[in-house]
Amino acid sequence: MKFASTALLAALAAAPAFAGSLEPAPVYTPVAVPVPVPMTRDWTGGSVGIQLGYGAFDTSNADDDYEETGDYGLKAYYDYDLGSWVVGGGVQYDWIGAEFGEAGELTGILRVGARAGYDAGNTMIYGTGGYARAYHDGGDLKVGDSDGYFVGFGSETFLSDTWTIGAEIVYSEFEDFDKTDLKLDTTQLNISLNYRY
Repeated sequence: MKFASTALLAALAAAPAFAGSLEPAPVYTPVAVPVPVPMTRDWTGGSVGIQLGYGAFDTSNADDDYEETGDYGLKAYYDYDLGSWVVGGGVQYDWIGAEFGEAGELTGILRVGARAGYDAGNTMIYGTGGYARAYHDGGDLKVGDSDGYFVGFGSETFLSDTWTIGAEIVYSEFEDFDKTDLKLDTTQLNISLNYRY
């Protein structure tokens, strides 16, 4: 009887070793991974920029009626960000230097107009249009300057918080020269670097 009691006590003492630890298993809490948020920019504000480009300049009723040449210019705009859309207005001036024989030289084009486009976050895609004026100099025909209009489209993309790069193609038409039968059509592609404030 004494042996049986001793054996029973030994078995009970060894039972926890076979049952394993009585401490609860650790619970691991999953770590939430942040979802990337698309970068958005506020287009509201002013901008000034420089631009370089290349253009085709076509005149009717002139001896040398077609010219291709580079251009460079300055631009200034103010835009309002309305959420998904951006509207604004501004001014541009391009120095050109396209020669047309007796019709003289197209020295520059001034543009004053509006633009409206889609806010794609880091990029704005827009259409533009408005008033334009062509400046002529020299030539035997003395054609003078002309008022006209322009239309175009372009895009502008943020490089940093304050700098953007843009591309724009613009068609302009002029037919109000002193020589009334002269008409000028221009198509220009410009690349710009802009500071936004």
